[in-house]
Amino acid sequence: MMKERLTILWKFAITLIKNKYLVVIFAFVIWVGFFDTYNLVDRLKNLENLAELKKEAAFFQNEIKVYKTQYNELFSNKEDLEKFAREQYQMKEANEDIFIIITN
Repeated sequence: MMKERLTILWKFAITLIKNKYLVVIFAFVIWVGFFDTYNLVDRLKNLENLAELKKEAAFFQNEIKVYKTQYNELFSNKEDLEKFAREQYQMKEANEDIFIIITN
């Protein structure tokens, strides 16, 4: 049974080699698939990279929206700005003392 398959495969290979058009098409497909400047292997890698970059872009667009809303909230109200400065940067007025409590 294995011998029959090999003979059939061998006959098929011989007919392919005899047909010059099929040889040229096969060589073209191999060239475009692996050796060309814009080969398929690199193109697939670039598509994966593009998908990752699009995810990153979407993430950063979301972050920009969040920071813009925080910015607008902070600078629209003086009390919010003062609260933010006190909490984030431990700023104080001249006559105040700051006690920082660290909890784990």
